Amino acid sequence: MKIRGPSVVLVSMPDNLPELREAIAALLPRLRRFGRTLASRREDADDLVQVAIEKALTRTEQWTPGTRLDSWMFRIMQNAWIDELRARERRGQTFLPEEEGEHVSDGHHSGAQLDAIRVREAVARLGPEHRIVVGLVLVEGLSYQEAADTLAVPVGTVTSRLARAREALQQMLGEWP
Repeated sequence: MKIRGPSVVLVSMPDNLPELREAIAALLPRLRRFGRTLASRREDADDLVQVAIEKALTRTEQWTPGTRLDSWMFRIMQNAWIDELRARERRGQTFLPEEEGEHVSDGHHSGAQLDAIRVREAVARLGPEHRIVVGLVLVEGLSYQEAADTLAVPVGTVTSRLARAREALQQMLGEWP
């Protein structure tokens, strides 16, 4: 296993997969963060991480040794989230966002906490394509090229989606006092 920057690259397929499992476990904090970016609700994000890990471990033959494991995992998560959204749409279920009741408190939030809540709410209001690039580039720190590879789109698409997402975030955050 080679650690290169924030990513993990396995140079060969392990025989009985303990090295791959260890590498996936090392990605858990990043997977959870990305899950929160996609799903907004903590419970949905945790479920999404679990689904992605299960899919990865049952489909290890689909991963190409020598490529970025984090990009592969992010792609699995993105596809799993799209599948979940489609399933919800078919079921016709509407869920209230966790944020509707999550931050009810006794008023002792600091300014930084309130700012973080506002940013999280603004990101949740972005469309899925914009939320995904924000998650990959701004939250996870992937380069534009790495995000483009993960999403299987041209780098220019990532650049334009991120620019539009930043504009939308600035506009939304400018609405708050």
